[in-house]
Amino acid sequence: MSGGGAPDFFYREAQRLGYVARSAFKLLQIQNQYKLIKPGCSVLDLGCAPGAWLQVACQSLGPLKNGGAVVGIDVKKVKVPSLHCDARVQTISADVMKLSKPQVMELSPKKKGFSVILSDMCPSVSGISTRDAALSFELGVRALDLAVGRAMSVSNDNFQNEGVSCTCSPYDKGVLLSRGHLVIKLLESEDTKGEISPIIEPDL
Repeated sequence: MSGGGAPDFFYREAQRLGYVARSAFKLLQIQNQYKLIKPGCSVLDLGCAPGAWLQVACQSLGPLKNGGAVVGIDVKKVKVPSLHCDARVQTISADVMKLSKPQVMELSPKKKGFSVILSDMCPSVSGISTRDAALSFELGVRALDLAVGRAMSVSNDNFQNEGVSCTCSPYDKGVLLSRGHLVIKLLESEDTKGEISPIIEPDL
């Protein structure tokens, strides 16, 4: 989604098709290529505001009769969009950095975990690209830790230095189901030339 006039085009397309933001097309592109979200699966959307990825996730589940669930979490209170969403979608207002894995697991169907985890979390943008990218990376690491329970490569001291509080147990089991899928969107900086591709782990 680059090039002259492209943002305006996708903005208009989002309005025309009933999406609350043009970011819907990013997930649609990923879904069309990788088919990560399948009928009946459970989806966790971290940083779900304003709700465009909730819409695409619910659409990807297919008809209501197919089952499935979509849970969105954001520090902001997010209303489930009226278009492209149904009763399978719910949103929670909470700080992902402060949620424990057991708390997130409780939100999953049958409390067993999620088939797909999407992270569109974005820090409050300061305009300093290197700082914004570093904070974005920390949010991405948090999503990774929640998903797969790996040891965090960024220490809690780094979060504290940026004014972010994180309660995480680095060696706990994650909330992503076995052979689930994880997508993480990151901001780029001068140090990361070109577009950063989503992180997709299809065979955990």
